[in-house]
Amino acid sequence: MADTVLYEVTEGLATITLNRPEAMNALNTETKVALRDTLREAGADQSVRAVLLTATGRAFCVGQDLKEHVSSLQQPTAGGKTMSTVHEHYNPIVTAIATMPKPVVAGVNGVAAGAGAGFAFAADYRVVADSASFNTSFAGVALTADSGASWTLPRLIGPARAADLLMFPRTIGAQEAFELGVAQKVVPAEELAATALAVARELAQGPTVAYAAIKESLAYAAAHSLIETLAKEDELQERAGTSADHKIAVEAFLKKERPTYVGR
Repeated sequence: MADTVLYEVTEGLATITLNRPEAMNALNTETKVALRDTLREAGADQSVRAVLLTATGRAFCVGQDLKEHVSSLQQPTAGGKTMSTVHEHYNPIVTAIATMPKPVVAGVNGVAAGAGAGFAFAADYRVVADSASFNTSFAGVALTADSGASWTLPRLIGPARAADLLMFPRTIGAQEAFELGVAQKVVPAEELAATALAVARELAQGPTVAYAAIKESLAYAAAHSLIETLAKEDELQERAGTSADHKIAVEAFLKKERPTYVGR
């Protein structure tokens, strides 16, 4: 694993840490490949029941490393694509975050811009330091949205506000992010690491099958009719209802005890 992305699994929680603090965790190729592959590994590992995505230094991730990007403008890939990183890196990264059958928490410690913001938007839960901020940034360098932002952002804050932030990128502070619906929890910067870890650990100890079904149902409902969504809920509830964790929860409820889930 590259030093630019750290990976640790403890008691069902995978912690993935962007580790280019000297570059504000800008996404060079090494970092993008490592992040993509690490997320895929966490998604496939049945012992992992939740993922915490966070970063070292004063930034969460400022998006594409533009110093490296300059060379791709001068030397397109063999297929003639200048922006091949979207297909090779950003799309798989966001797909891994959004579709893995376990919850993903983003611990946003500082500025999240461009693809960095997109990765945070794709997570299921965002714990944000009060000193952190978001900026879509794309239009500021004459680009359109990538990293899933055109899909996730309208679902978080509505299409009109999403269009505003994408066409007129500006810095959104933590409190405004909370008011818009981007951040679920804002905490003092010195409490970010502990709070994000606590949230992720709680999810790692929860009913994993049910969480996976919730993720799937929310994504499905965003693009389907009520009738289709009701049918999907029926399908997913059957899956959750036959899980070991559901049986554990019911037995614990009847005994007036706190359930201890096994993630199956």
